[in-house]
Amino acid sequence: MYLLVVAAMATATTAFIPKQTQQTPSETRAQSPRKWKVDKLHSNVRFSVAHMVVSETEGTFKVFDGSLEYSKADMSDAKINFTVDVKSINTDNETRDGHLKSDDFFNTDKYPVMTFVGTAFKPVGKNKYELIGNLTIRDVTKQVKFDVTYGGELTTKGGTKAGFKAKTTIERFDYNLKWNRAVEAGGLVVGNEVEISVLLEMDEVK
Repeated sequence: MYLLVVAAMATATTAFIPKQTQQTPSETRAQSPRKWKVDKLHSNVRFSVAHMVVSETEGTFKVFDGSLEYSKADMSDAKINFTVDVKSINTDNETRDGHLKSDDFFNTDKYPVMTFVGTAFKPVGKNKYELIGNLTIRDVTKQVKFDVTYGGELTTKGGTKAGFKAKTTIERFDYNLKWNRAVEAGGLVVGNEVEISVLLEMDEVK
């Protein structure tokens, strides 16, 4: 009888153990780290800013690089780093590009590189993520949030590829990109808010 009582108590206790303590080793074990690099031929970094109040000017950065590394299946532990060669700015207007490279804006001679270092990559459902990190432009570093859409991955003869789209809006005055002139009708020649869009195709590194 004593043995039957002990067995019954053990069964009852097991039934009320929280679910996470009953996970198998395979459920709790992190997978091997996966590392990715940017496929620069199939990626781009774009921006747009209001011009003369009523329109927008777009541009790109032609030279950039980045990496992604994670161990969890949902990528929530992702380490993300990205760099942009600011001298590679291109708005299809040499005079404007030269002005943007000057101390009125980026001062590319003194600050040639823009950097982003991720601090959090949070899944928010339906292949959407919230990417938080530190963006450095000129001599200013500020925290920004990107809204990211994960396009999935595909294995090809050349290896495994993954796609991401990230968007954010920053205020250029925050980064000492402060040049401006007033428009006679009111407002500024160049807007303060800058929309940034990053389309990435990434190759897995084996």
